[in-house]
Amino acid sequence: MAGHACHFVPWDRVYACFRRWRNHDLVRELHDRLRRLVRERAGQDSEPGAGGIESQSVKADAVVGSDSGGFDGGKLINGRKRHVVVDTLGLLLAVMVTAADVGDRAAAQVLLTQVTAAHHLPALVWADGGYTGSLVEYCLAALALVLAIVKRSDDMRGFVVLPKRWIVERFFAHLMRSRRLARDFERSIASAKAMVYWSMTMLMTRRLARQRPSRA
Repeated sequence: MAGHACHFVPWDRVYACFRRWRNHDLVRELHDRLRRLVRERAGQDSEPGAGGIESQSVKADAVVGSDSGGFDGGKLINGRKRHVVVDTLGLLLAVMVTAADVGDRAAAQVLLTQVTAAHHLPALVWADGGYTGSLVEYCLAALALVLAIVKRSDDMRGFVVLPKRWIVERFFAHLMRSRRLARDFERSIASAKAMVYWSMTMLMTRRLARQRPSRA
């Protein structure tokens, strides 16, 4: 406003706080507590029984070095890739950020192992055709996890909403509403992951704030 000075907290103090939360994994811890609360408010168990896995390639800003970026030949994107597992409500269970040229199945093996160790309960995860092959057998034998592949039929044309797959696609649409995530602007992989958790934290806090306690 004219005649009024705008005062912001010095950027280095804000970044020091962000870095501290990132390095001590407090961002993820806050996010996970909120996710459990959102699930309980929705009448679900605090821990999920099923979910979906998918990846998203995004262009990288100039600050992203060649050591953590790559080229996704399928999407024709030079940057990084976000591999995520979400629950049936579309809430984030885990995220892994890699160079864009890392294969989905290689990243999924690591990510799904982390998810089953952290949440114990997931017994079913939906995925697209990019996750077929030995990964399906690995999940069943090593993780006691059914990886169900949801494919488009041969007669489908244009955009089609596929069962279960739309949940993770909606999750990526939420991320794109955060301008910081429209591209990858982070120098480090750790910061890129933290920004995804922050975006979903804001989404969940808004969702919880809109809810009204039921009257007895």
